[in-house]
Amino acid sequence: MHQVQVRPPAVADMFYPGDPRELQTMIRRMLAGAKPAEKQPKAVIAPHAGYIYSGDIAAKAYGALAPWRDTIRRVVLLGPSHRVPFRGIAVSSADYYRTPLGDIPLDTEAARELARRFDFVDYLDIAHKDEHSLEVHLPFLQMVLDDFELLPMVVGEADPAQVDAVLEAVWGGPETLIVISSDLSHYHNDLTARLLDQETAEAIESLDTRAVDTQHACGAHPVRGLLEAAKKHEMQPVTVAMGNSARVSGDRDRVVGYGAWLFYEPDKTLQ
Repeated sequence: MHQVQVRPPAVADMFYPGDPRELQTMIRRMLAGAKPAEKQPKAVIAPHAGYIYSGDIAAKAYGALAPWRDTIRRVVLLGPSHRVPFRGIAVSSADYYRTPLGDIPLDTEAARELARRFDFVDYLDIAHKDEHSLEVHLPFLQMVLDDFELLPMVVGEADPAQVDAVLEAVWGGPETLIVISSDLSHYHNDLTARLLDQETAEAIESLDTRAVDTQHACGAHPVRGLLEAAKKHEMQPVTVAMGNSARVSGDRDRVVGYGAWLFYEPDKTLQ
């Protein structure tokens, strides 16, 4: 008999409030400043810092999803590994990811198929155990979507073609949303950070895979994979928010940059 496995929250009360009511209140306040998109986004890039630093920027992307809260039934979530070095892409053997807002069921069948199909995809629960780059997105998703399944993947040393292949395998239709987790530049002064982050924004908007590296974005590996997929699908990226940690910390000597983007597929009815 299968024993249900739950990946518990690792950074509640650190990156975001652990109290459900406080967390809901905080997210609602941040979402209040977001505009619903006019057409359904297929993919999102959003930051993964503590909510006081980057939550308002992430909210600009997540608030755009509101009109499709009952359309999106699966979220494919990829983020970088901060704690466990490895090659390839790690799926989870858990059945649920837990947050203070409840349990999210995982798409275990898709994870199993990816691990079977690609030699660079494997189960590596230690990579998921304490990783915040995926977890911080989940309360936002729980607030803006109705019931959905989650396919979480931690990306180690993986080239763009590998990430692109995985995304292609789970692309789906309007029921599937792709979320890429990434902060931008790290620990430069405010002016340098702004210049670097603007370069990154321009690279993302022009789908320039080569111009995004780990100096520009800690999630460069999954970001570059999405850009490869976006080129094939003729997607249009739109920058919805930019900023950095100096707005909150007041420290302009060592800042972390944040940005949020929405990716739209071409309207087939117009072609």
